[in-house]
Amino acid sequence: MNDFLIWACVIGPVLLAEALLARYEILAYGAGWRTPADELPEGVPYARGAAPDSPPDAYLVYLDGIGKRRVRDSRDGGQLVKALIAGAPELRVLGQVQPYSPLADPLADRPVWAWLRRHVGLLLFLHNVVQTFVAADHRYRPLYNRAVGSQIATQLRRAGYLPDSGIPVVLLSYSGGAQVATGAVDELHARLRCPILLITLGGFHNGANDLTHAEHLYQLTSANDRIEQIGAWIFPRRWRLSRRSGWNRARRAGKISVRRLDPATHFGPRSYISPTAELPDGRSHLDRTTDTVIAVIRTHHGATAGLDDPSP
Repeated sequence: MNDFLIWACVIGPVLLAEALLARYEILAYGAGWRTPADELPEGVPYARGAAPDSPPDAYLVYLDGIGKRRVRDSRDGGQLVKALIAGAPELRVLGQVQPYSPLADPLADRPVWAWLRRHVGLLLFLHNVVQTFVAADHRYRPLYNRAVGSQIATQLRRAGYLPDSGIPVVLLSYSGGAQVATGAVDELHARLRCPILLITLGGFHNGANDLTHAEHLYQLTSANDRIEQIGAWIFPRRWRLSRRSGWNRARRAGKISVRRLDPATHFGPRSYISPTAELPDGRSHLDRTTDTVIAVIRTHHGATAGLDDPSP
């Protein structure tokens, strides 16, 4: 009991402080106190993959899960992005967007958080978890959607995207990145007037965002993904009874397709992006996920090269 009280005394104030800090960033953006960053650190390209001197088949923006803390990092050390670039050289891929910062301010580069990363690393993940719920909160959601949608549009333009060019934009999101991806659709459509394809990988989102301007959403999931299942359970707008939610309107319009990646888990040694977990056909989970994402993009947009069937 004493241990419980000690932990409650420590964690309780931390959670309260984090909840307030997470809201501060979106309020600072809305009030105009701070301007979102739009330049990358020296040596970091705005996109990789297809050469910028000719139009690619599509631009792919990767919105990582709650492990995203800086421009360069991702939960898997960038393996999924590297595999996509290697497997689909016709794509220009952006992996630097900060989905959990309306101000596009990398968390791990802030002095206080740099100290916390060395001493209390768990708080970095906690920050991004809370930001996901801020993005889902009806009081902050429109402003958060506009902020991150604008960030994505800016990064795409710096990577060479021309509005009204008709080149598809693919938003590939992992876990909580799905909340950000679905929320960015309207702002991207308004700023770039581009075809938008969504691919969620273990997507954790509340189902409230309007998907009218998205061409389609492919839901890559697994029966063993408990995190995605929790999201579908705790958010009422994901329930079929909520017929007017953005998610269910898209479902009725035939805009949502499911691709099974069983027996992958949300994280851990058997996750969707594990390079060591093997399938019966000899591929790793990372290989299968990469193949599926590429196949979905090529098939949906009628590419002549590559896989013909978007099933794994």
